[in-house]
Amino acid sequence: MTTPHVLIVDDEPAVGALLAEAVTGAGYATAVVSDGSTALDRIRSGQFALVLSDIRMPGFDGIELLRRIKAHAPEIEVVMITASSDIERAREMIRLGASDYLIKPFKLDDVRTSVKRAVEKYQGWQTTITRQHDMENQIALQKRQIKEHLLTAQEKCVQLRGTVDALRETYDATLESLIVALDYRDREPAGHAQRVAVFAEEIAKTLAVSGPELDAIRRGALLHDMGKIGVADAILNKVGALAEAEWDDVKKHVQYGYRMIKSIPFLRDAAQIVLHHHERYDGTGYPGRVAGDAIVMGARIFAVADTFEAMTSERPYRPLSTYAGVCAELARCAGAQFDPLVVEAFMRIPETTWKELRRAVDLATRHWKNETGL
Repeated sequence: MTTPHVLIVDDEPAVGALLAEAVTGAGYATAVVSDGSTALDRIRSGQFALVLSDIRMPGFDGIELLRRIKAHAPEIEVVMITASSDIERAREMIRLGASDYLIKPFKLDDVRTSVKRAVEKYQGWQTTITRQHDMENQIALQKRQIKEHLLTAQEKCVQLRGTVDALRETYDATLESLIVALDYRDREPAGHAQRVAVFAEEIAKTLAVSGPELDAIRRGALLHDMGKIGVADAILNKVGALAEAEWDDVKKHVQYGYRMIKSIPFLRDAAQIVLHHHERYDGTGYPGRVAGDAIVMGARIFAVADTFEAMTSERPYRPLSTYAGVCAELARCAGAQFDPLVVEAFMRIPETTWKELRRAVDLATRHWKNETGL
């Protein structure tokens, strides 16, 4: 694996040398420059996982450097260095995309800890991008193989139908495995994403949704939290309330997930559900504060299915709810958090159906765990 590179930007040579020594000692390659303009030139010509920058510098300051870095390469992590009098500005940098800030005079241990955390976050993002590219390349390869082996018009129909079905099963099985792994990482109850997907599909069928739109709803519900791959483990597994900056980082999983799958043709419609799955019917959700019918139908269906799954699954912070309790909560929030039409469709489905669906998913999850040994 290539050694991660860290760019240090500080107009005080002694400080730059001290930071370089600390970062190099942590196992990373370093480069040191004294101003923002030179830093941008180095970023454009090289590959850096992290920029460690002072706020006050000649030319444009660290704030402007941060803006330009995020505009050019948003995946690069940035840690700001500030004097105690600039703490409020440093906090503003967090809101602009910086991953951390250090206060002068800093401790070298704090520098190494912050740098390590930021580099690991960058590496996690790079791993996600690599997996996405691998999936795209695999899909492209399989498409070429299909074309090469179709010999006659009749054979094309037969082989294409079988290949598409096999690909769909392969894609879905791969997605299922990835989502189960994500549930474990995020400490979600086993089968969480699968239950939400099955519940959303049942509601969609009640609303007469079928065909590719139904497939997109199932896949979008299954992949709704895929973007949490880009959120640090320390935040996902934190005990207790999140700080504002940490919560802002968690919210970014919506855009992370959307960007990860939007360019994959068979997931394009599902990506819109991932993007909208935290929007609310009254427009108070995130990330776009979209309201009403502007929220894709799949996301409106997901919101009801996810609430039902959460309220009726074991959680350490909330007691189990009854079916009647869920119906009461959905009715109370219809028109605010939920689309009233979707709530009404949910209530047309008998409680016995929901129990049967949950039992089927739980059996499949247990079988998967026995097969994998997890």
